Amino acid sequence: MSEEILVNVTPRETRVAVIENGMLQEVHVERALRRGYVGNIYKGRVSRVMPGMQAAFVEIGLERAAFLHASDIVRALPALPGEAADNGAAPPAQPIGELVREGQDIVVQVVKDPIGSKGARLTTNLSVPSRYLVLLPYVKVIGVSARIEDEAERTRLKELLQELAAESGVGYIVRTNAEGQTREALAEDVAYLGKLWQSLKDAIAAARAGERVYEDLSLPLRALRDLMRRDVEKVRVDSRETFERMLHFARQFMPELAERIEHYPGERPIFDLYGVEDEIQRALKKEVPLKSGGYLVIDQTEAMTTIDVNTGAFLGHRNLEETVYKTNLEAAQVAARQLRLRNLGGIIIIDFIDMTDEEHKRQLLRTLEKSLARDHAKTTVYEMSHLGLVQMTRKRTVESLERQLCEPCPTCEGRGSIKTAETVTYEIFREITRAVRQFDAKKLLVLAAPKVVARILDEESAAVAELEEFIGKTIRFQAEEHYAQEQYDVVLL
Repeated sequence: MSEEILVNVTPRETRVAVIENGMLQEVHVERALRRGYVGNIYKGRVSRVMPGMQAAFVEIGLERAAFLHASDIVRALPALPGEAADNGAAPPAQPIGELVREGQDIVVQVVKDPIGSKGARLTTNLSVPSRYLVLLPYVKVIGVSARIEDEAERTRLKELLQELAAESGVGYIVRTNAEGQTREALAEDVAYLGKLWQSLKDAIAAARAGERVYEDLSLPLRALRDLMRRDVEKVRVDSRETFERMLHFARQFMPELAERIEHYPGERPIFDLYGVEDEIQRALKKEVPLKSGGYLVIDQTEAMTTIDVNTGAFLGHRNLEETVYKTNLEAAQVAARQLRLRNLGGIIIIDFIDMTDEEHKRQLLRTLEKSLARDHAKTTVYEMSHLGLVQMTRKRTVESLERQLCEPCPTCEGRGSIKTAETVTYEIFREITRAVRQFDAKKLLVLAAPKVVARILDEESAAVAELEEFIGKTIRFQAEEHYAQEQYDVVLL
């Protein structure tokens, strides 16, 4: 499988695209005025303890107070400089009031960005990533990524880390990128994280409540750290300055892969060259066509994301069951790609077309799981329900692509539909009746959208005459080009 990473840089926005076998799989966006907070570490102050929710709200300098659940306080809070440390683990059922108190200063890390009306989600169990490792300063454990499946390799890496971290007093998780790496490479990461943690402790000691003490890398460098693997053929960057920074970072942390980073000097925009811009526009639409002639309908709501599979024009060549099976198999692969591309998370319900063959159902679930295997976000797929629905979850840490790039429609206010001209017409008639009962006027002027006014003067002309006779006043209608279909004003003259 060939894989490329494209980095597009403009003064206020940076975008990273992951291309696999010529197809766009992931898009990451970072804007200068709205950088994400995941991974940032703050010295916070507890503003409110909520015993009923087993949680606390913590002020960390953001617009909304952040949320800290008791389950995210995995041990007694790390002591701030000058306080006595308590190394005992907090039992899972320990009341939040015994873990934190209002006005207390604590060190926290953002694990989920503010999404919609919700504040950021926090943890007190800090983790600081490097190229091959994740430092866990408060939990002395050595873990290995589940994506490294070879048992011999897992054992080798774990033993190496136990040796390297024997005297450090901290824990580590071995990342997927560490597979096959030498002792020297891991030792460099341990040394780097040791220095970084010491500087972090100094920053924590000097910080005031609400101040950020550590910020994660910028998007281009995060892309190298998190997405760069041996099967990535090249990284193409259209900014000379960003290219130099990425090259410097790569030479320091991944020298064997540094030569794959290229500066793209072409006049044609790099995303246009690979068709990424068109793919992004398609990823903002609800319908996704399938090659077979069927299509998916993707709806993102506050509670969950639903994906509906339809056969469309595909009729098949043998029988209905075969047609449905082939459409569902294609839909599973496309749905998995769309989840990555649109960065959809949380609860996801896929309504595949009903099938009767149990073996077909098993094959469909296997195809979906296989298609999700390369997804960087953690996914869990459950068995098909009696209604033929597949329930799954995908870990969400940042807003979806649509929510990053779009806002609710001002005309329908996010409903996805607007009232018909007929509905608005009858609303206007009711408003006229209400107005003349409350206020005295000789005549009335109604301002409305052209389509509504045209309908009133044509199809509803008899109703207008009856209304004028009923209220004993003349009504004049005026079309306003800039009015939305639901907008109108009744003016008393």
